[in-house]
Amino acid sequence: MTAVDPITLEVLREAFVSIVREMRVTIIRTAYSSILYEGEDFSCVLMDGDAQIVAMSKGQDHPLHIVPIAWSMKAVREKFGDDIHPGDMFLHNDPYTGGTHLNDVALIYPVFADGRLFVFPVVRAHWGDVGGMSPGSLSGGATEIFQEGVRIPPIRIIDRGRPNEAALDLIFSNMRGPRERMGDFDAMIGTCKKAAERVEGLAAKYGTATVRAAVTELMDRAELRMRRAIGALRDGEYVYEAHLESGRERLEPLTVRARVTVAGETITVDLTGTSPQTAGPTNVGPAMAPTGAFTIIKSFLDPGSDVNSGAFRPLTVITPPGTIVNANPPAPCGGMVEVKYCVETAVMGALAQALDGRVAGDLKGGGNHCYVGGPDPRHPGETFIFYEYPAGGTGGFEGGDGSNTVRAWTESDMTTLQPIEAIEQRYPVRVEATALREDSGGPGRWRGGLGLTRAVRILAAHTRLSVLAEKAVLPPFGVCGGGAGATNRFYLKRDGQEIAPSPLPGKVSAFPIERDDVLMMESSGGGGFGDPLARDPSRVAADVAEGYVTAAAAESVYGVVSLVNGAIDAVATAARRAALGAARRRVRLTAADDLDAPRGRAVRVDADTAAALGVTTGAVVELVNPEGAPLRAWVVGLLAAGHGHRAELAPTALGMLATASGAEVEIRAVHSGSL
Repeated sequence: MTAVDPITLEVLREAFVSIVREMRVTIIRTAYSSILYEGEDFSCVLMDGDAQIVAMSKGQDHPLHIVPIAWSMKAVREKFGDDIHPGDMFLHNDPYTGGTHLNDVALIYPVFADGRLFVFPVVRAHWGDVGGMSPGSLSGGATEIFQEGVRIPPIRIIDRGRPNEAALDLIFSNMRGPRERMGDFDAMIGTCKKAAERVEGLAAKYGTATVRAAVTELMDRAELRMRRAIGALRDGEYVYEAHLESGRERLEPLTVRARVTVAGETITVDLTGTSPQTAGPTNVGPAMAPTGAFTIIKSFLDPGSDVNSGAFRPLTVITPPGTIVNANPPAPCGGMVEVKYCVETAVMGALAQALDGRVAGDLKGGGNHCYVGGPDPRHPGETFIFYEYPAGGTGGFEGGDGSNTVRAWTESDMTTLQPIEAIEQRYPVRVEATALREDSGGPGRWRGGLGLTRAVRILAAHTRLSVLAEKAVLPPFGVCGGGAGATNRFYLKRDGQEIAPSPLPGKVSAFPIERDDVLMMESSGGGGFGDPLARDPSRVAADVAEGYVTAAAAESVYGVVSLVNGAIDAVATAARRAALGAARRRVRLTAADDLDAPRGRAVRVDADTAAALGVTTGAVVELVNPEGAPLRAWVVGLLAAGHGHRAELAPTALGMLATASGAEVEIRAVHSGSL
């Protein structure tokens, strides 16, 4: 093995990242779709011949795009073996062999040196439409992957420099907006070719042996850093679960259960017990759950260093086949962002138990995919597709409030919203309002960040709306006693009236829009951290002055009472906070072996508590963990009144709360059970 001196190693490390950054700039300057050049819904990476991530840009490229590339490359190698040659390029979007969802199309450009695969570029970019059942191809109503568009297995799209025109004709003829799709494809090709030139320049300057040795050394260093970070945790087994919103006419929750085992310098994430795959869009192939687990573990334990495949080595993720985290065909996979986020939530909740409360409030829940499409009045015979994915607030954390309306820390530096000027120039719409959404951040000692409100008037006839979002029924939870953020909302205003486009919020498929309807996008805020009654009253007053929190919420949630001149009434505030604290409902927990439900955590509460909370059978409640993430549970029965405030849970649920039978915890209502 060739030795690499420290200075050369650092130069090559930065050179790899610099190449990826240049790839990003090239895509932005050459892509045809606004979702790429404005939304930046794409990612770039350098790989090696062993399907390992060599480099990505820190903070810009999205882990959910990049990490699965290793599976995509393995699929290419398994299919083509040694039949890969200089000048070949491969296209791939199949979720079951390493893709994300069908809209994310990967272009893989193997580069050779000394007759062997070398360091080479890959681009994964979101194509605005791939031929699905509704404009944009992401639909809350999909029941099988065939409704989501063209599925591309690993295919040699360029053979030794010559495009496979027949395959390209077939692909683009089955997609809306083929001119944009072809333009984006050409931009991806040009980007990869330019990156390949840069890699070849490094090899010419330093020698292929030195570049290969540098890759090996950088991988080993990343592995060592991760092992040291894991080794600092307490050994043990930590369990938590999170939920997805599924169903047609009513909420039928799906559950991701994570058992995180810390043993020495390794972590195993076992997702056994997760819900079976569903006939809805919230499924993923084999690459996404490991991506989510790695993202959250890397973010918490070693956030500052570069990302490459070496950091994966201490991590094992078990994804049972036939479940929503490793679905078999023909399960639809359009909601892969949502499932990945749910995995992250479950792993975060489990990991928080090993991190002594070093945890943040929950996030907005997924991609918030919102599509409007129809005949383009500006270009007869063509289809326009307006695609927005509004960001939300991030969660509060020890020492700080969440950020307002930004991409989450598990995402890349993608655009929060597309600029108004770009939207109105390209599409027959008018943006009438964009604002922070008051009272949307989860209450807490440290408040969750705010979501946003955007109002878009649709100026064309015969258009349709599709939405694929989570946290539209079950809001992002707070931690360590913090409150939940507001739910996501997507609806229409027609002649001043609100129109709900689907029975289950967040899951909409090709709902007819009338000309001059106003599309309302209201994103969720992040969950809060800590007891809201412990928030500094001056911070609450500042939030009211900024328009983040209403005066009514300041008093009813935070217990802060203001005088007529805006000054805080200290005496009234102390009394109000004492009253709010006394009004909280607490229950004594009891273990019940019969409540380990297969779909959604089950709980029985006494009738008096249920009445006080305003809940009944089918409702969702939240059991507060003052040192971590809360446990959400579905009420499956009521206990007789008059015997104290009680709740029965499965023993495993008590473990998730890090408590035992007989303990008392606060209980809150989350959802009434009706839509």
